[in-house]
Amino acid sequence: MLSKKQARAFFLGGTVVTFLIFIVLTIFSFSKAQDQSNDGNITEAVVRGKQIWEDNNCMGCHTIMGEGAYYAPELTKVIERRGKGYIKAVLMTPVAWEPNGRKMVAYGFSEEEALDLIEFFDWIDNIDLNGFDTVVSPLAKDDN
Repeated sequence: MLSKKQARAFFLGGTVVTFLIFIVLTIFSFSKAQDQSNDGNITEAVVRGKQIWEDNNCMGCHTIMGEGAYYAPELTKVIERRGKGYIKAVLMTPVAWEPNGRKMVAYGFSEEEALDLIEFFDWIDNIDLNGFDTVVSPLAKDDN
């Protein structure tokens, strides 16, 4: 059995080792090699697209990378799933439409606004998702 002095030394030693491991892992996490943000590819069009996303409260219905509301589809990797032409048509339509019984507002974006949003979605799609190729939304339907 350990004496009080030995137990205290053992506890303090373990605390110091754990703290040092935490510091090393924190520094490693913030290293450039671990950067998955895709921030080097932010263009003015991406910034404008993000601003349009915010100004129109798209996150009130949609999600990106799991963040947002679950009323409408998850838009992470949407370009990969639907293609730029489809997305542009949806964004520019002057008519409200109801895919799967959910009403999408007809924003009637201009071509420039639609292209900026597409650039934002494309930038999002190129963020490293750490192996999670698909972000699952509660709205996802199993086709099996």
